[in-house]
Amino acid sequence: MKKLFCYADRYIGKSDWKDLAMIKFCLFSMGILAGMRIPEKNKKHAGWIAAAVFAATYILLMAKFFSVIAEKEE
Repeated sequence: MKKLFCYADRYIGKSDWKDLAMIKFCLFSMGILAGMRIPEKNKKHAGWIAAAVFAATYILLMAKFFSVIAEKEE
């Protein structure tokens, strides 16, 4: 677990405001997917939009996270 926190600290250190904004969008989309309290007629449309935003941001965030893990520690 300590190693995971170390990776997270290095990731945050190498991140800028854009990366942190993507994390917020990713979490927001995941929240919509988890607790959809939208009328039935709009639920499917909102779900697809939230899923697309989540997938796009998650892929970009994880790509950067894995590149940070792959770097040698300084």
